[in-house]
Amino acid sequence: MENSKRSAKEQQDGGGRGGRGGRGAAVNGRGGGQPPCAESGSDRSVMGGWREERTRSLEDNEMSLPSLAAAYTTILRGLGEDPTRQGLLKTPRRAATAMQFFTKGYQEKITDVLNDAIFHEDHDEMVIVKDIDMFSMCEHHLVPIFGRVHIGYLPNKRILGLSKLARIVEIYSRRLQVQERLTKQIAMAITEALQPTGVGVIIEATHMCMVMRGIQKMNSKTITSTMLGVFREDPKTRDEFLTLIRS
Repeated sequence: MENSKRSAKEQQDGGGRGGRGGRGAAVNGRGGGQPPCAESGSDRSVMGGWREERTRSLEDNEMSLPSLAAAYTTILRGLGEDPTRQGLLKTPRRAATAMQFFTKGYQEKITDVLNDAIFHEDHDEMVIVKDIDMFSMCEHHLVPIFGRVHIGYLPNKRILGLSKLARIVEIYSRRLQVQERLTKQIAMAITEALQPTGVGVIIEATHMCMVMRGIQKMNSKTITSTMLGVFREDPKTRDEFLTLIRS
């Protein structure tokens, strides 16, 4: 009786601890009636929705600039500097403007980029754009993250203008980020926009919070990946993607 209750509960929870396999099935939508490479509920919460509203506008930038500059003035004083000396007179405003630029992804929406760039095309071979430059800001220390992004997808009768893949990277990277979430957001945005058979995203990045402070390891790199659909389920497809981005 107890075993039957446990079995019923595992079915209700999606198979108990078989998490990785169950998640792969949810990503592919196999047996669940979902489109190819559809995201699960947990993936959607991580992604936050690619049609999400802007959280900041150009008008917000103008209104918040004085308070941001004042905050930088306070920081300078806290560091033991004199904000009134000649070399620092304009620094608070410059720093505030720079930070707004570093985080300009909050001003943009994916739909603004993709609406006129999705094309119906009978193409079902892998599409890869690699070595996309990426600059972001570590949300833990507010110092730069920079590196390269590699994106591949298998179309399902729809393709995306190639430059738009780089624009997706730009929108999500120009925010306060952790690399793991950034990788996922890029993959999920492509998945929701195109409903491809599969998507693969790999980021190789240097974190200045590991280089300039802390352990100070100059040559360390962080590599993260998100594989969805056939990129996750089919080793041959995944290997082809990995081989091509290294060529």
